[in-house]
Amino acid sequence: MRKAYAAALLFLFSLSLCAQDRPNVLWITAEDHGPHVGAYGDSYATTPVIDALAAKGMLYRHAWSTAPVCAPARTTLISGLYPPSTGSQHMRSEARLPASMKMYPQYLREAGYYCTNNSKEDYNLEKPGKVWDESSGNAHWRNRKAGQPFFAIFNFTQSHESQVRTRPHDWQHDPAKVRVPAYHPDTPEVRQDWAQYYDNITVVDGLAGKALKDLEDSGLAEDTIVFYYADHGAGLPRGKRWPYNSGLQVPVIVYFPEKWRHLAPPEYRPGGESYRLIGFIDFAPTLLSLCGVEPPRHMQGGAFAGPYMTPEPEYQFGFRGRMDERYDMVRSVRDGRYVYIRNYMPYRVYGQFIDYMFQTPTTQVWKALFDQGRLNPFQETFWEEKQPEELYDLLEDPDEVDNRIQHPSMRAVAARMRAALRDWQVKIRDVGFLPEGEIHSRAGDGTPYEMGHDDYRYPMRDVMRMAEAASSMNWEETAERLREGFHESDSAIRYWAALGALSRKDGGVVEYHRELNEALADKSPYVRIAAAEALGRYGDDTEAQKALAVLIELASLDKNSVYVAMPALNAIDYMDERAFSAKEKIAALPKENPNVPPRLGTYVARLIEKTLADLP
Repeated sequence: MRKAYAAALLFLFSLSLCAQDRPNVLWITAEDHGPHVGAYGDSYATTPVIDALAAKGMLYRHAWSTAPVCAPARTTLISGLYPPSTGSQHMRSEARLPASMKMYPQYLREAGYYCTNNSKEDYNLEKPGKVWDESSGNAHWRNRKAGQPFFAIFNFTQSHESQVRTRPHDWQHDPAKVRVPAYHPDTPEVRQDWAQYYDNITVVDGLAGKALKDLEDSGLAEDTIVFYYADHGAGLPRGKRWPYNSGLQVPVIVYFPEKWRHLAPPEYRPGGESYRLIGFIDFAPTLLSLCGVEPPRHMQGGAFAGPYMTPEPEYQFGFRGRMDERYDMVRSVRDGRYVYIRNYMPYRVYGQFIDYMFQTPTTQVWKALFDQGRLNPFQETFWEEKQPEELYDLLEDPDEVDNRIQHPSMRAVAARMRAALRDWQVKIRDVGFLPEGEIHSRAGDGTPYEMGHDDYRYPMRDVMRMAEAASSMNWEETAERLREGFHESDSAIRYWAALGALSRKDGGVVEYHRELNEALADKSPYVRIAAAEALGRYGDDTEAQKALAVLIELASLDKNSVYVAMPALNAIDYMDERAFSAKEKIAALPKENPNVPPRLGTYVARLIEKTLADLP
């Protein structure tokens, strides 16, 4: 039935090309906001333009941005590939695509479209040649040739996280009336941030109105398919940067004018809603489909409209990698009701200190209240070490604060979601199980994507099994497996074995005492860092100082790459007062190096400054 529908739609589309121009497509995008708009039932929001667009178009109830922060989210959009498969999942990283792959505007331009981006890019992938006809603050569809179809993006930054904390501010939404989610403390600072967040969405709503009026005044409204969406969830802590539904759910509204209604999905109705699961991974193939271009087979999502529409997926997937200067590895999956989260580094707290995030008043007061012991259990979780697995029922617990992973009634759901996530990771060949530096070194002159699909260079299943054992916290079942991992030939397996010992704290150092001490001389710097952090935090004083010496050497940008220096500095910072004896050496570490990629330029300096500030 689905194939027959697609064939008929493709036939009608081919007829339309003979009789009229191809559709224009306009994407109006905003930053850092979830579905906090009137059209989604939020009575506190003031979004008349977005609501009106939804009233004549259709909104998607279950849309995920794939990544809960801008750069990897935009990387997903531009490539049609999951960043963990291309090595571009870490914030402001730089990776390359295989020569056979292009970014979606390049396919559109080859098909005759004029493609503009006004104006943010922020991709974690190098651009493979000329991507846009124009990408700047002056980019506009008006600059195209006469009769040329266009694809245009107008991105509004006024709702960005940085604008939530800008003071002074004249609040238009009453902070006393805002709904505070269960994971945040109810304080004046939090209420003010949330109210200002809503104010900023209203500003973006007005800017979206100007873009739509511009289209209308030009006489192109009925020739243009319009999308409105945001790049990830709310720009507040536990929204932005975390692959919960709170960080990944975004508003997506699509309007098909009558002229191009035949390209809409079957469920399209003016003023209607779709419950199809869609994500940013699906946007590139959908756009190509709407413009009559068959999506390349390497793209990992599916079109949700147009002649190349695919069947509805059962799941959507999310991820978290390094966030600025702090390392983490989280993967998540949702269906129509549940969210399952796998934390591969449970020894890290959720709320690791990220300099940029801690500039927000909500973050500051939240952490202060935790330190004072004045939070309830739901609010405390963010500042505590993670559980290896989490499972939330969005129907009964939309704020995702009641982890049901151990509940007997959830065993079947957990098993199903766990299997779905694992199958997805194997299918896309998730290279995130490698230390960031090894993603690049193993790729060599090739690309992380190609390396990830080569079992010789990346024995993924073996590495993944050790990562699962290391992060399971199931001592009896995994103890010997971890011990064996210290002696494997692949450095990534040894790395995860050492992280498994770190996860077990004092008990891990006791159990793997000999292995960890031997690992301080491992040929892989990442194994040495993991072993040194375990001994530095949980070994005796002599071992701690020996481990600290290893970390100081690896933290130097004069001797090591930024991909070695950053995790080494993280490990030193987590040693707390045990790092005091090296305070002068830490202060003397270089904060920059001309060989550091520009997008990573300040992270080492931030880590050094934070570590020194915490030492007595």
